[in-house]
Amino acid sequence: MTWDPAPLSEVTALFSRVQVPWWIAGGYAIELAVGHAFREHGDVDVLLLRRDQSAAQEALSSWEWWAADPPGTLRPWQRGETLPAGVDDVWCRPAAAAPWRIQVMLDEARGDEWVSRRNGAVRRAIADLGEVSPDGVPYLAPEVQLFAKAWETRPKDEQDFAEVLPILGDTQRRWLAKALETTYGRHPWLDRL
Repeated sequence: MTWDPAPLSEVTALFSRVQVPWWIAGGYAIELAVGHAFREHGDVDVLLLRRDQSAAQEALSSWEWWAADPPGTLRPWQRGETLPAGVDDVWCRPAAAAPWRIQVMLDEARGDEWVSRRNGAVRRAIADLGEVSPDGVPYLAPEVQLFAKAWETRPKDEQDFAEVLPILGDTQRRWLAKALETTYGRHPWLDRL
């Protein structure tokens, strides 16, 4: 399955039309936090709250949307269909013959709080879930993105952690440390936080 990630400017133009919160996620979110690119990316991720999932179809109205259901198997996501919990990723492309361009990830929320799908005890006010780059691109706060990456770290996750660690403030470090310890017990990143 071929990927040609959409540039952030295109993603921003497409998703700026929707009236719900959304954030660039994954490695691009880390790069936006540190202020410069430092590695290659195989895809571009956009995070939406599950309750706002229809915004993906609105933003990409003429595109194809394929749900990872169950994870690892793609199936068409029908217009207006509500994806249930457990279906957390949607691959999107402008046409059947085109490469995949955007991956939409769905996360849970309760009222005005984001709720981690890895551990329901890890929560955060939706208003504090992300930041905005100088170019106006909303992105997932680096400590939240690192928490998502901490599950099964790969070399690129280790690189992202090392790049963003110097700019994390005390509050961000404390939030990440508590989330890691609550979810994983002793995590290798805890000693460096």
